[in-house]
Amino acid sequence: MVAHLADFSPPLFKTLGEKPMLDVVRFGMARAEQHELTLRGPVRLYLEMMLLFGSYFDTDPQYPWAAEMLKSRAVGQMERAELLYEKTVDYREKVAGPDDAYALKALRNISMLAQQPLLIPSEEFVPYMRQEIARVYPQKVAYVGQEGIDALIRKGADGARRQRFSTTRAAALIVVLMLAFGHGCGADPLYPWINKTLRDEAITEQEARAKRLEKKALTWLEHVLDYFEKGA
Repeated sequence: MVAHLADFSPPLFKTLGEKPMLDVVRFGMARAEQHELTLRGPVRLYLEMMLLFGSYFDTDPQYPWAAEMLKSRAVGQMERAELLYEKTVDYREKVAGPDDAYALKALRNISMLAQQPLLIPSEEFVPYMRQEIARVYPQKVAYVGQEGIDALIRKGADGARRQRFSTTRAAALIVVLMLAFGHGCGADPLYPWINKTLRDEAITEQEARAKRLEKKALTWLEHVLDYFEKGA
């Protein structure tokens, strides 16, 4: 299964390594079992969806269709897996685009956004982020819908408050990370650098923590974009 996922998402495997990816597989299999997915095909699909949408895609406001299909017990697990597969293919066609062209352009846009000075009045945070997300990734906004995007923005703002980040720039960073890596990215074993930075006891000031997280996010994006641009 690890070898299959390495072929499915080479950049993630390259970043994580074999042992952490094995831990991801075990983590995903346990979550799949919670949804009564136990057969090889449905479990493999669940793991692939984790790589595409984040390990907590089953509760992510960006993908409410996944939660709905996983919760349904009207049909067996093979039928549910088929429905999930069809919806995932539809999503990838409309949101990721041919050869992931839309997704890669969105990552470039996100990288540029993260490097800009963001002076956002707190009372305008939600409409500002709504506008920026629509600008950097219009295909995703069109597919997810405004309700899901607004829910993600609010969740990101709440997450920033829990981390005691005091600036709207830091809150915007959390929203962007959730947009790119899934709403549970702060605890996602696919992106351990996020959790490690959030919990790093050597960083005592939250503003410095936010800046370190931003730097690591930009480095990760740079590596991924470089991988695809070189056609590796």
